[in-house]
Amino acid sequence: MLMTEKKQKPKKIHYVDNQKFLEEMIVYKGKCKDAKNKGEPAPQISEYVGECFMKIANRLSFRPNFINYAFREDMISDGIENCVQYIRNFDPEKSKNPFAYFTQIIYFAFIRRIQKEKKQLYIKYKTMDTFGALGDNVEVSDHDKGHYDYNTLSTDQKANMYDFIKNFEEAKKAKSVTKKPTKTTNLEYFFVTS
Repeated sequence: MLMTEKKQKPKKIHYVDNQKFLEEMIVYKGKCKDAKNKGEPAPQISEYVGECFMKIANRLSFRPNFINYAFREDMISDGIENCVQYIRNFDPEKSKNPFAYFTQIIYFAFIRRIQKEKKQLYIKYKTMDTFGALGDNVEVSDHDKGHYDYNTLSTDQKANMYDFIKNFEEAKKAKSVTKKPTKTTNLEYFFVTS
């Protein structure tokens, strides 16, 4: 092989063929339009479209920002469910890229699941803190001794829980502050100030 010859890179094989996906979506949208005109329910999505949703959700779940969650399977199922729910909103006349459209839907479904799980974890930790299960202020009756050890959590675990509670509450407070924009109705010009 001569030094001037370049190695040809193998052609990348994408896990979802965007062109075929678009064609399937156009066919599905046509079927939906026909069903609507006849007064029938929306048709079932094709096997290929469902397979594309599965592939996109699975591949997206392996990204570094999603892979280490214990509820990754729930994230995938939420993403697929949202794709099926919003499939009628895809407009092939506006966009020729169904892959990007459904990837965004799945991405935000993952984000919502993470937020939901964090909220559940916050409720769990806050309940444990409120009822003294973290072992700081626990009084055990004589008949309860030996049944449950309230000091099963290490100091580091307790500190992590308290940090999580604090961070969650601060984020919630910051979010509520940014959501309250000051609305002006222009009525303040009519008020008399002394």
